[in-house]
Amino acid sequence: MASDSKVRGMVQDAPKRVGDFYDRTTPQFLEVYGEIIQAFRTTDVADYLDYTIASAQLADGQHIIDAGCGICGPAAYFAGSLARLKVESCTVSSVQSELAREHIRQKGVEDRVNVTLGDYHRLPSLFPPLSFDRVIFLESFGHSKDKAGAVRSAWEVLRPGGKLYIKDLFRRESKDEWEQLHIDHICGQIDRAYEYEVGDLHQVLSAIRKQGFILEFLRPPQVPMEKFEHLSISNDFQNLFGIGKIDSWDSYVFPIDFYEILAVKPAYSAEKEQHLYHLNRKD
Repeated sequence: MASDSKVRGMVQDAPKRVGDFYDRTTPQFLEVYGEIIQAFRTTDVADYLDYTIASAQLADGQHIIDAGCGICGPAAYFAGSLARLKVESCTVSSVQSELAREHIRQKGVEDRVNVTLGDYHRLPSLFPPLSFDRVIFLESFGHSKDKAGAVRSAWEVLRPGGKLYIKDLFRRESKDEWEQLHIDHICGQIDRAYEYEVGDLHQVLSAIRKQGFILEFLRPPQVPMEKFEHLSISNDFQNLFGIGKIDSWDSYVFPIDFYEILAVKPAYSAEKEQHLYHLNRKD
């Protein structure tokens, strides 16, 4: 059993390890995934980005943060689709940040998309507090080993009435003990291969609610089955580069569920205006 100090050290070192991982592997990710580094996607990835705009309730005139932005593929797409949207993005990978700047330039959205090299657990030190309409995590939240800290960080930069959107993978649960052991084993392989920590849905929801957010929805992404990419691109990545490779499907147990979460930072203070706390906006 690791000591508390060792665990704290691992948590503190995690962003650097994630950054080092993407500094090494981003070229491979781009070769397989292209500019949108997400496993859950549609065959035409633009369909999923359009879906994300609707699901995260992005709109013209908003100022948002893309936390764990990759090379700003989604951020640039959102800005290209919404002419008055402004996006602050951050990544812990210096390689990704440089590629993101070039991608932003190529897409012609330099005036509305900015990338910062920094840790999303420290958003208030990167961006002005209480200033943003959305903080979004697009399959980046799972890299956190301090998920309550990531939620708190988002809370501190959101203005009252702003929203937190998370789309990620979460550990499946089974009443079958043997199957659960397999799920836990495969999730452990994912964690080690990708510098990840597949989320426990109960713990994440608890962190969101304890922070003070009001849960607007929790659901699987609402993607028509005929458009769903069925994770084949992820298997291509595993097979080509040997990261988390699946050697045999015979005894494979699918270990994760994809969920999207939208939560609202109340427009009213729970301490001062308890009778209005459930309202999501000011009239």
